[in-house]
Amino acid sequence: MARLDVLLKAARDMGASDLHVLSGYTPVLRIQGEIQPVDFQVITGDQCRKLLYEIMSEEQVGRLESNGDCDFSYEIPGELRVRANVFEQNQGISAALRLLPAQTFTLEQLGLPLAISRFAEMDRGLVVVTGPPGSGKSATLAALIDYINTTQRKHIISLEDPIEYLHTNKQSIVNQREIGRHAPSFSAGLRAALREDPNIIMVGEMRDSETISLALTAAEIGQLVFGTLHTPNAAQTVNRIIDAFPSGEQDQVRAVLADSLQGVVAQRLIRTPDGSGRTPAVEIMFVTQAVRVMIREKKTFQIQSAMQTGKKEGMQLMEDSLQQLVREGKVTAEEAGITPSGMKKPTVSPRGLVA
Repeated sequence: MARLDVLLKAARDMGASDLHVLSGYTPVLRIQGEIQPVDFQVITGDQCRKLLYEIMSEEQVGRLESNGDCDFSYEIPGELRVRANVFEQNQGISAALRLLPAQTFTLEQLGLPLAISRFAEMDRGLVVVTGPPGSGKSATLAALIDYINTTQRKHIISLEDPIEYLHTNKQSIVNQREIGRHAPSFSAGLRAALREDPNIIMVGEMRDSETISLALTAAEIGQLVFGTLHTPNAAQTVNRIIDAFPSGEQDQVRAVLADSLQGVVAQRLIRTPDGSGRTPAVEIMFVTQAVRVMIREKKTFQIQSAMQTGKKEGMQLMEDSLQQLVREGKVTAEEAGITPSGMKKPTVSPRGLVA
């Protein structure tokens, strides 16, 4: 048994989502979104390297020493699975280890609106799940994939870095490929997936213009593609996709995106009043004909208004979701970042101007 297993099991037992192991510091847990140092001895740089190398393969160590960081998955058989990023920093080697749930949860179990399941019923197009790191994007995607796997006869290919939630074949067949182990990059994996007879492709992260371009191509030619971005809402997601390309290509991308995009789910996790957990606040956009025209005609600033009038179609804005959570007592107005009147609190930009 690796010595780090003791810390990982303790982190799980304490309800932590993440374990941070740092050179020259005590281990740190993230519990309900907050960082908490562990009552443990300081780990020296040499000790930290030995602890982490013990759970890494020679190939992973080589990637770390060559690139300065390395992503991989780690499993304590029958106990738990971890998504790990080991990296070099000023004080020495460190690692961020995300503890993964042992099972895939349904949308209902995750507290997500059931309207999201409509994306799993679509035959083609691009669906983007967005939000900051740690907002539950992977869990949402896993729930959608499991929904399809349980109810439809499809071929699903996932490209992940690393594989997080494990799927077994039910009604569908699911092939999970890990970047760095089964494919050199998301773009290479996507290019290969187009030749592997998929109905659904899940892209763990659309990191660059090449990956986004291939995802749009797959959606355009008939696959249903799920991807993620680190954007806060639907309108900014559309802009981020377009802005990933050189200016000379953006009109063409805008046209393809207008035809291919089916929807955006933007989410945040908000701490509950008793501090025992977090609940999701969710923005949902289904791409209507009006939204397609806005994308094509460079009027993405109007998307929010289209979503406000599209509530009967299952759309909701992040602000509306936050206000609903406050009204239901699931979160406080302070945690949600809104005033009692329902207006969002102003934020201060780096230049000191009210945003």
